[in-house]
Amino acid sequence: MNNRISYAAQIVPSARQLAWQELEFYAFIHFGINTFTDKEWGLGDEDPALFNPTAFDAKQWVQVCQSAGMKGLILTCKHHDGFCLWPSAYTEHSVRNSPWRGGNGDIVKEVADACREVGIRFGVYLSPWDRRDQRYGSSLYNEFFKNQLRELLTGYGDIFCVWFDGACGEGPNGLKQVYDWDGYYDVIRELQPGAVISVCGPDVRWCGNEAGHTRESEWSVVPATLQNCEKIQEESQHVDDGEFSKRVNTRDADLGGREAIRKVEQLVWYPAEVNTSIRPGWFYHAAEDDKLRSVEKLLDIYYKSVGGNATFLLNLPPDRRGLIHENDAVRMAEVGEILRSTFRHNLASNAHATATEALNENHDAGRILDGNKETFWCPQEGTEQAAIEIDLNEERTFDTIVLQEHIQSGQRIEKLCLEYLKGDVWQRFYVCTVVGYKRICRFPKVTARHVRLTVLESRWYPTLSAFEVYLGSREFSETEKES
Repeated sequence: MNNRISYAAQIVPSARQLAWQELEFYAFIHFGINTFTDKEWGLGDEDPALFNPTAFDAKQWVQVCQSAGMKGLILTCKHHDGFCLWPSAYTEHSVRNSPWRGGNGDIVKEVADACREVGIRFGVYLSPWDRRDQRYGSSLYNEFFKNQLRELLTGYGDIFCVWFDGACGEGPNGLKQVYDWDGYYDVIRELQPGAVISVCGPDVRWCGNEAGHTRESEWSVVPATLQNCEKIQEESQHVDDGEFSKRVNTRDADLGGREAIRKVEQLVWYPAEVNTSIRPGWFYHAAEDDKLRSVEKLLDIYYKSVGGNATFLLNLPPDRRGLIHENDAVRMAEVGEILRSTFRHNLASNAHATATEALNENHDAGRILDGNKETFWCPQEGTEQAAIEIDLNEERTFDTIVLQEHIQSGQRIEKLCLEYLKGDVWQRFYVCTVVGYKRICRFPKVTARHVRLTVLESRWYPTLSAFEVYLGSREFSETEKES
């Protein structure tokens, strides 16, 4: 098992995976013909003349994302109905045959340009399933799909993500498609080598549900076979039954723990993304204007996803005007203000740290406080348990600690605890499992000068790149205390 653990500890992210993880929080925008038919899944027989967002404003979308602190935006360029938000040369079912902009508009271009203008990363969702195209179910469809990919990956600047879902149902010809996943990947790697391929792809893993649920221990190092899970047709989403989006795959609660990887031949870096919608549906429905997730619930998902070694992809569906509804915009601004207020002042910015052991001067305990993500503390190879004491220089009151491993060196920490010094006695106030890219530790308020972090279990030897201390902007809720 020691060789197996050493092997697991040395699996690291690619440059594209690391850049994606650092975005942390970004938007999903479901917009298309369904917006105008009040449906979630269109049939592909809709008249393009229905698509006419009279007040469309991509800059407003981006402004809402910015207000929430989001760093990216993924647009549903084509959903299952086959309607394209860009004037594709390979189908007539697109904005080119709509009254919007007199048939001369391009939603994808305007959104990509708006993102680029303010430094938000732009990504594309392209549904592999097309309920309209007559080629669906044949090899000709795969070529059609790759041609549409080429359009999106060459005409709209830098793309940070290509998002494929696993939906696979019948086409208008009654046939199901055998997707040429490897061929799709080749096109993406050739044209946008920096883009991660998400969900039905080798770079980013679906968390297993669309309800915002998260795992207590979210490992980025997992069995390589997980890269194929969402591509298996029998497990794909092919019925809009209202239950799929609520599914929590509890049988897979542990994907990367020691027992889960004990007999696995090949491991890969395959980190998780948590995706859910601010509303019950993915597309806009006026009946849901008063059914938004609360600020508290959105923050809870944020802390458990971004703060639990995953990313948070939150859907914000624009309405028929082509605007993110006022209610949604206000809610996102509220979330953003709380996050900015919470993480504005790092109480450990002038602290001092000492460790029970350090590899050398370049990896001493002070590296966790220097604000440089490239530097990190670690003990000698083979030391799986170690402790760091942090002196905040004066008594501070805090309820949030942010930890980050140096994941460029792998994911190592399996369990740790936090304690504060009360008199001469260390008082334990927080215990967690994995850290990975980021762990946001939240707890009832503590007032102390000295804090100790003890790595109780790790793989080969632990690393720590960041230790930050904050006082949140609101009271700790009863449900959070219980959890």
